[in-house]
Amino acid sequence: MSIDVSRMPKLGFGMMRLPEKDGVIDHEQVCSMIDKYMQAGMNYFDTAYVYHGGKSEVEAREALVKRYPRDSFMLATKLPAWEIKKAEDVERLFNEQLSRAGVDYFDFYLLHSMEDGANYDTYVKYNCFDWCMKRKAEGKIKHFGFSYHGTPELLETLLDEHPEVEFVQIQLNYLDRTNPDIQSQRLYDILHEREIPIIVMEPVKGGTLASMAPEIEAKLKNHRPEKSVASWALRFVGSLPGVMTILSGMSNEAQMEDNIDTFRDFEALSDDELKLVNEVTEDLLGMPQIGCTACRYCCDGCPKKISIPDVFRTVNTLRRFPEDLRSRNFYSGLTQKSGRASDCIGCGQCERVCPQHLPVIELMKEAAEKLD
Repeated sequence: MSIDVSRMPKLGFGMMRLPEKDGVIDHEQVCSMIDKYMQAGMNYFDTAYVYHGGKSEVEAREALVKRYPRDSFMLATKLPAWEIKKAEDVERLFNEQLSRAGVDYFDFYLLHSMEDGANYDTYVKYNCFDWCMKRKAEGKIKHFGFSYHGTPELLETLLDEHPEVEFVQIQLNYLDRTNPDIQSQRLYDILHEREIPIIVMEPVKGGTLASMAPEIEAKLKNHRPEKSVASWALRFVGSLPGVMTILSGMSNEAQMEDNIDTFRDFEALSDDELKLVNEVTEDLLGMPQIGCTACRYCCDGCPKKISIPDVFRTVNTLRRFPEDLRSRNFYSGLTQKSGRASDCIGCGQCERVCPQHLPVIELMKEAAEKLD
């Protein structure tokens, strides 16, 4: 059964950055966000085994599955390579996910964070492609694909070896087109040329393209003062042919409402607007920033409990505004609950799981110098 692309909403609800209250997912706000999203005629939800420390799939059950008919929405989740230590783990993890989410099947199931090295090797070692196709034959998976953080060369190899793959999820935004660690443009070109439906993650690059230096934001606001800065990033991706669904990890109702407004009466970028986006891209590339998307994969295994993405966010602000006292106050409050940058012992577990391939250890040294 191939994907009916016409049924796919352009905006997908990413459940990696759900709102929190007192350190736990804010269930009431999530329910309100889901209601607004569904009322807007959109129905694609993306979660994963590791999101919110394993609580995202559970929240999908409580806020979505228990409150809406099963055939009214599509639910996607992902198999984590790093949790697979033996062949039996694949089935165990999948059954745990079904139980967490409270469903009998997943509409979309992905091998999570496919990339050169450990993750790819694990999926091959335990025959995960074949295993997923067996679950599809049983009706427990409707559509099969993978999320991707690897090289263009590996992507082409995978697509040649596995024609059963129905879709691929990639990081794509206007800032990462030429990023040598991401290579978004090449990944997009490979998939588009093969007519493989594309699901986009990180269209706003973890919020980087929603909040920029005032002089850069002004260029966009002067052209379309009624539109948010984030909407430009979403419109850029939405204007690309072959993009099926764009995931946004919305953290509050205001973001949800703004994104719905962007896609309700979607406008592709005009030629002049694309030129402006290219100009903004050059401006941003001229400003040294840590390319962290706040996926938080690095946090769970940190032996010093350092909130690495929040540290990097602070460093990025200080790179632009060295005298910014609010960032220093934020860091002071942060380290009341988590480790300091100078606590880093250089174990490297963060670098092994970072989808952006950041040199986290070296960056933490910079953070320690600036903040500690």
